[in-house]
Amino acid sequence: MINILITGAAGNIGSNLVSALIQHDECFVVGVDNLLTGNLARLPHQNTTNFKFIKADVNNLSDFSSIMVTYKFDYVFHYAAVVGVVRTLANPLMVLNDINGIRNVLDLSKNTGVKRVFYSSSSEVYGEPVEFPQNEKTTPLNSRLPYAVVKNMGEAFLKAYYQEYGLNFTIFRFFNTYGPRQSEDFVITKFILQAMTGTDITIYGEGKQTRTFCFIKDNIDVTLKVLFENKCVNDVMNIGSGQEFTILELATKIQSITNSKSTIVHLPALEEGDMTRRQPDISKMKSILGRELTFLDEGILVTYKELKSSKL
Repeated sequence: MINILITGAAGNIGSNLVSALIQHDECFVVGVDNLLTGNLARLPHQNTTNFKFIKADVNNLSDFSSIMVTYKFDYVFHYAAVVGVVRTLANPLMVLNDINGIRNVLDLSKNTGVKRVFYSSSSEVYGEPVEFPQNEKTTPLNSRLPYAVVKNMGEAFLKAYYQEYGLNFTIFRFFNTYGPRQSEDFVITKFILQAMTGTDITIYGEGKQTRTFCFIKDNIDVTLKVLFENKCVNDVMNIGSGQEFTILELATKIQSITNSKSTIVHLPALEEGDMTRRQPDISKMKSILGRELTFLDEGILVTYKELKSSKL
């Protein structure tokens, strides 16, 4: 058996990774989450033979160490983190506490024979970008936000532990991964739910800031290839989409796809944290994935149908 740990397992990306991995009979998956923003409803039933969920906080060493020692994991996906622009701005100390979790994961991984640690970094490490598309080799470190600082620090820790202890790593820089299990305070899900209920679709500022949106299946498919085909070892990879849209275009698109009568309303711009533009270089991701990525309209439609079904 291949023993795999996923922290943040009850989140959007973590839970989808759990669902994908347990389809492989040779994998035994342990999911850990403190359920701060995670939801157990996203996870398989506990009676699944090759999956076990444990409520625990990776930032608490006494909570977490016994799990690592008991299961002797081959691979660790460290996806646990405080996420969401508004939440991270409102809780900077909680965000900075995630540094403890990174250290706990790496110390216990090197001491229990883990073969590789996969780390969920973020597009936020690019700060206000200095080039387009944003390439993995360029990280200007110009963002002052605690969330971005912690993600940059996490990347530095992984590289240092590889250099000092030979602990292999893969760093994924996620760019807005969306899908039916995404929390309601993230932009695509929030807009869809607003459109479904006929309430105002609310945009911070003029909506000219751009983002790319990666459908969850593309994220998970490339992750599985990186794991099972031993790709991207001791390397960094953007996981996102090459299609760039303004937030206003996104709102209009969702309004049309859902046939909504909601009005688009502009709220005051966020004082910080809402970067003007995002566009990743995904050439590395595409070469590993080996297929075209999901078009935004298609992914929104799938997400909308599943959210609509779940609300009935």
